[in-house]
Amino acid sequence: MKTPNIRFKGFTDDWEQRKLEDVVEFLDTLRKPLEGAKRVSGPYPYYGASGIVDYVDGYIFDEELILLSEDGANITDRNYPVCFLASGKYWVNNHAHVLKCKDGNENNFICNSLERKDYKQYNSGMAMPKLNQEVCRGIPVSCPKYEEQKKIGDYFRSLDNLITLHQRKCDETKELKKYMLQKMFPKKGEKNPEIRFEGFTDDWEQRKVSDLLEERNEQAPESEDYPLMAFIANEGVAPKGERYDRGALVKDAENKNYKKTELGDFIYSSNNLETGSIGLNNYGNASISPVYSIFKPTGIADSDFIGRRFVRKDFINAMVKWRQGVVYGQWKIHESDFLKIEVAVPSLEEQRKIGLYLSELDNLITLHQGKCDKLKELKKYMLQNMFPKKG
Repeated sequence: MKTPNIRFKGFTDDWEQRKLEDVVEFLDTLRKPLEGAKRVSGPYPYYGASGIVDYVDGYIFDEELILLSEDGANITDRNYPVCFLASGKYWVNNHAHVLKCKDGNENNFICNSLERKDYKQYNSGMAMPKLNQEVCRGIPVSCPKYEEQKKIGDYFRSLDNLITLHQRKCDETKELKKYMLQKMFPKKGEKNPEIRFEGFTDDWEQRKVSDLLEERNEQAPESEDYPLMAFIANEGVAPKGERYDRGALVKDAENKNYKKTELGDFIYSSNNLETGSIGLNNYGNASISPVYSIFKPTGIADSDFIGRRFVRKDFINAMVKWRQGVVYGQWKIHESDFLKIEVAVPSLEEQRKIGLYLSELDNLITLHQGKCDKLKELKKYMLQNMFPKKG
């Protein structure tokens, strides 16, 4: 196929098949590993096969160039780009080819063209797959005229910029949430957090969990109103995947009783507290395994706040002290013991403020991550359709 499925208006010419050496120069003789004395923290990125690996005090390039992984380029499960652009002042080690587009070719177009290739056929070496320069020079690349290359390159730059923007906002919001989780709860031995909403000055009070939660121990077969779900570490109540669906192993499954849970319930598994089998039901009505302990908030507890407060390390450490049993998989924190634990909490109004604020941060994280993922999917689709299928 000599043309892609999707093209910008006004472009109809066939694309031409070229060798990579026809469209780029190889600047590999300029790349070099750092000398020991230069490997200190500095302002200049130090690139390897998978991207920036350090920041140093020197540079050898000062322009936009294409870096193509030499080591591991054909590993199918790699989690890094095989080809990427570097710009400004930077250093490149011996694990990435350095390519400069010849006149009539556009950097981002060539870079995206190379990123979508399968490099298995260009492998050399057994222990560590290597993309050597001689083989690299002969890699076929399909190219339109420069004007179309520029259009395609600019389009993918725009997508990459949007992806970077939303990923940065997502990461920044995660960092803000991490910081606020440290500052909006009192440190050990203290009665007040460092950061509070305006108007709240009272000390946080020690309360027994029984003041805040009461056990929900309602058992019944799964039903349309209470569908059978899993409780997954660090995710909470969620639909059963194949990994968690063992219903086929249960005899008389229709009459098997499960525990009912509702939106805002607090749930834990004694066995796996440290790995995250503790948290809120943010899903809604569900039936889950009877091995879980389930609690609903009382009138002086806010679910969102409890969900944050009771998954903190200090509280989990307090819970673990009540764990009974000597065999892993049979450890148990009895519900009656859990309800005896004491914890510092503010007034209900302040609980609600804290819970709502942290939920809003979670929503922002989800929003930006969702947009980022959709843009990545769009880029993947356009990479498949804005380049010819063969070549």
